[in-house]
Amino acid sequence: MVAARCLIPLRLRHIDRATQMTESFAAEKQRAADWFRELRNQIVAAFEALEDNHTSGPLSDRPAGRFDVSNTSRQSDDGSDAGGGLMSVMRGGRVFEKVGVNVSEVYGTLGDAAQKSMAARGVPGIEDDPRFWASGISLVAHMQNPHAPAVHMNTRMFWTPHAWWFGGGSDLNPCIEYEEDTAHFHATQKAHLDPHGDAHYPKLKAWADEYFYIPHRHRARGVGGIFMDDHNSGDWQADFALTQDIGRAFLPAFVPLVEKRRTQPWTDEDKNTQLIHRGLYAEYNLVYDRGTKFGLATGHDADAVLMSLPPLAKWI
Repeated sequence: MVAARCLIPLRLRHIDRATQMTESFAAEKQRAADWFRELRNQIVAAFEALEDNHTSGPLSDRPAGRFDVSNTSRQSDDGSDAGGGLMSVMRGGRVFEKVGVNVSEVYGTLGDAAQKSMAARGVPGIEDDPRFWASGISLVAHMQNPHAPAVHMNTRMFWTPHAWWFGGGSDLNPCIEYEEDTAHFHATQKAHLDPHGDAHYPKLKAWADEYFYIPHRHRARGVGGIFMDDHNSGDWQADFALTQDIGRAFLPAFVPLVEKRRTQPWTDEDKNTQLIHRGLYAEYNLVYDRGTKFGLATGHDADAVLMSLPPLAKWI
């Protein structure tokens, strides 16, 4: 596998004016949180439109799916408010068997284990000052039709008094792969990243290939996509713009694939293939996914953190 880590620049280690970082980044944090909420709204509307438009083909005779929306909350160790978010989940729709689109904004202080983990990743000052703020959007879609691919997407911003960074991406997880679908997904992402520099797409694609790999199965969990973490070029505006375009790439990369496959007939064998692949997806998210580990370790709503798990899965 090709390592493609993009660690926080060493020059950030020398920023020791925590108060200045706290005050100066209030506007940036708000902009990021607002964007993740806006992107969530766009995706929820697009997915409900897919449900409405599925008027022929398998399962078209059932009611169009709608998102159930609930607030999530997080409390600090002393019981005080530590942020929360919005969990939106659709179950048993015409097109989507289960899809969740979550946004969150959490803050507080990191526990010892999280501090040590971030210190090992090169986050400056985290052991001396464990305050943090994080906001992001997280999406996982499991489809009714085995020919329509499952998909994952998330983008996020993380802040401490001494550093900030962005992360996230999206990857396609078909149980029955179509080469033209894979090509479309990657080409759309490349088109959104290229305006930020020709080096971004190959770097983030290689990073996704590394990150979404299941060592105990010796295989990738899907057909890849793009991924980054700890991304800080020193230019917040540029990094935020890149993160926004990672999010903007999602709907044009994914929705046309659903439109193409949603009416395709399937067999019992196709459904069995889908359930076995979902088992692979569940293994990855429970054992390796960094977001799952962070969410549970920092006390966020467990249902929201584990929203990514499929409603049904199978193991041989």
